[in-house]
Amino acid sequence: MKKIYLILLSVFSGLLLSLSWPEHGFPGLLFIGLVPLLYVEDYLFRHRDRFVKFSALFYSYPAFFTWNLLTTWWICNSTLVGAIMAVVLNSLFLAIVFQAYSWAKNQLPNRLAGYVALVSFWIAFEYLHLNWILTWPWLNLGNGFSSYYNWVQWYEYTGALGGTLWVLVGNIILFEGIRNSKFETRNTEPETRNLIVSLTAFLLWIGLPITISCIIYHNYTEKPAPVNFVVVQPNVDPYSEQYTLPPNQVIGRIMDLAGPLLDSTTNFLVAPESAIQEDMWENNMSTFASLTLLKEVIGQYARLNILIGGSTARAFEEGEELSRTARKFRNSAGYYDAYNTAILITSSDSLQLYHKSKLTPGVEALPSFRGFKWLENFALDLGGTVGSLGTDDYRKVYATVKTVPVSPIICYESVFGEFFAEFVKNGAEVMIIITNDGWWGNTPGHRQHYAFAHLRAIETRRSIARSANTGISAFIDQRGDAHDVTGYWVPAAIKGSLNANSELTFYVTHGDYIARIAVWLTALILVISLVLVTFVKKAHRHIDT
Repeated sequence: MKKIYLILLSVFSGLLLSLSWPEHGFPGLLFIGLVPLLYVEDYLFRHRDRFVKFSALFYSYPAFFTWNLLTTWWICNSTLVGAIMAVVLNSLFLAIVFQAYSWAKNQLPNRLAGYVALVSFWIAFEYLHLNWILTWPWLNLGNGFSSYYNWVQWYEYTGALGGTLWVLVGNIILFEGIRNSKFETRNTEPETRNLIVSLTAFLLWIGLPITISCIIYHNYTEKPAPVNFVVVQPNVDPYSEQYTLPPNQVIGRIMDLAGPLLDSTTNFLVAPESAIQEDMWENNMSTFASLTLLKEVIGQYARLNILIGGSTARAFEEGEELSRTARKFRNSAGYYDAYNTAILITSSDSLQLYHKSKLTPGVEALPSFRGFKWLENFALDLGGTVGSLGTDDYRKVYATVKTVPVSPIICYESVFGEFFAEFVKNGAEVMIIITNDGWWGNTPGHRQHYAFAHLRAIETRRSIARSANTGISAFIDQRGDAHDVTGYWVPAAIKGSLNANSELTFYVTHGDYIARIAVWLTALILVISLVLVTFVKKAHRHIDT
């Protein structure tokens, strides 16, 4: 086969994966998306004498580049450099994973062991992508079902990584069936039977989980425990207004929308991420000037709690140990941390603050450990605080007035299943997502981000109130169904009730256990592969001598 055909097959894999992706893709294509790429790797394996050592990386890169480019190109609306880095690097990381599988397969005793390596390596990488400084789990395979969430109601047991396992094994079953049929050479009864068996296994592998999911979906009933919300979508342009509008105008815009919907039964008024931009120093709460206006609203409604996003900072006390993200004051001695903060305002005198802890790479997070602080100079400037932000170590649950405990999720954090579940494990009975999403314009970016919230609701069986500055805002129930969905780039306010839930799902209790198994398997497979290759080399030396 000509090498150009291998590249075209790789690109075809990327196209299939792209056509499967939210928000308009069909996720059924995920189960065949990797088959052309598996054929390419198998061809390289069978003709390895004709190819260089790292051919799997070279020939798989077009697939992953195509997939990344066609599904996440919209990042360029906020930053061209960030888009290029995200597409190029994430494609490279996935190609390295595929190369590692190809190498391990060459050392291991049989094809089954090789496929175990592929599944383990891929899931271990997705887990890494959820937890390291360069986090970018946007294209984790399990997220591909976020628009068809009725297929994956069993995520309450596995999390989204269960979807990744489902997809990978499905591709392997189908490819093995095609490979074993050998229709290229002759059509015999045993080969036909093998193909039928493989296709039957493939269809069952896909169909049974979907059937189980539909049964769960239609039989899931929420227990009545209403919490009343008013959610605001103020539609402040993040490029031309967010950092220039006076805070009192921002609060005025929010209250103009929310005011007509508030009443004595309202438990929460929710406004989006970064809504308040003023000098808010946590060392001195009196600097939160715009919050005084919201306190006046609290005074009118006995049950009301207000959750709103803002940018805050905290100066370190003299002698206090500095964090890795500490910044030096430009014109005076001392250090401070800057935060992307969710602020809960109640009738109590004190404010409850949560600092965003899953930060956006390149904008809010850069390597800040010793020797790499200079990278802060290359942080992407989107108009707000630039450079690595401070974070919270604890997944905070707010103590509220006359209603259930809730937790805030800020923007990018809603992509992280186990992280989201930790708030629930700590006692949150309803979740609140506040985000901006205006940076990307009216592209698939904000719609994909919104769709991921369906999966978080299913994993935790928690209702979600979602407030997005420019949209999409909505109420999402415990089955993942959305209600009162707003349009994009329009001022809006919605009013509704969500049921609280105090029960913990299997996934909330155990987290990403599938990933931890994959990490251990990855380590074991790598050790076995290295041992085997060492023995082979020694055997060859012995034969040569």
